[in-house]
Amino acid sequence: MVQTISVIGAGTMGNGIAHVFAQNNFSVTLVDVNPAQLEKAIQTISKNLDRQITKGTLTEEQKTTTLGNIKTETSIANGVKNAELIVEAATENTELKLKIFKQLDETAPVDCILATNTSSISITKIAAVTKRPSLVIGMHFMNPVPIMKLVEVINGYATKKEVTETIVELSKQLGKIPCVVNDYPGFIANRILMPMINEAIYSLYEGIAGVEEIDTIMKLGMAHPMGPLQLADFIGLDVCHSILKVLHDGFGNPKYAPCPLLTNMVNAGYLGAKTREGFYTYSPGSKELVVSSNFK
Repeated sequence: MVQTISVIGAGTMGNGIAHVFAQNNFSVTLVDVNPAQLEKAIQTISKNLDRQITKGTLTEEQKTTTLGNIKTETSIANGVKNAELIVEAATENTELKLKIFKQLDETAPVDCILATNTSSISITKIAAVTKRPSLVIGMHFMNPVPIMKLVEVINGYATKKEVTETIVELSKQLGKIPCVVNDYPGFIANRILMPMINEAIYSLYEGIAGVEEIDTIMKLGMAHPMGPLQLADFIGLDVCHSILKVLHDGFGNPKYAPCPLLTNMVNAGYLGAKTREGFYTYSPGSKELVVSSNFK
């Protein structure tokens, strides 16, 4: 059974993935070319473990064990040399992911499973740049990883049944609920979610309702825990824009084209909570809402 994990990328998703594997007693190597990002990731994991302790779901001893299960590395070659499973969690950029997978294929053990946390990019396309397409699969965690239960498991065209079964079982070991889907643009989660977010942005763009009204209607009327515009801010407006472009390019259907307002906001650097300005304004260092932005 798989026990040694390498996670590529120490951003929000990467540190969350490392966290859940380490907390469930897997040996984890977190790899990022930026030492400062690795340091920040460990600090984030430590703070998130402290939150679990405060809630009574974790002990101090378990926190110590979890952090002890994680080591960091700036070299991909060194970071994956003993891996049985690699989960790539780099930026949602096709060329970057293809470059990383070529390198992983050259440096990882020949029987190592290569998984990607992509939320929209074709698993088949990623697998095609390797010499082991049958060992390549999608393992799409949701943000925040330590809290969200879903793992979308995406089969590429050549993914072996045994690899899918391994990833499903590993997801269950993490306390997650895996759902297996096939490799088409956006898979299931974003194929359904992103058009809804885009339509909410169009509703704002066309002056049908304001930001707070749109989100309140979806929260109170459809029992969504977060409105689509605030959710877009949380995901990152640049990420939403990129996924919509993948859907638009993949299906050739104009219904997936990003709303011009979304495009303008991304071009202007209003990317949501991470830049503190999106459809809402956020307090420094947090994703807590302060006031609605200037959309009325």
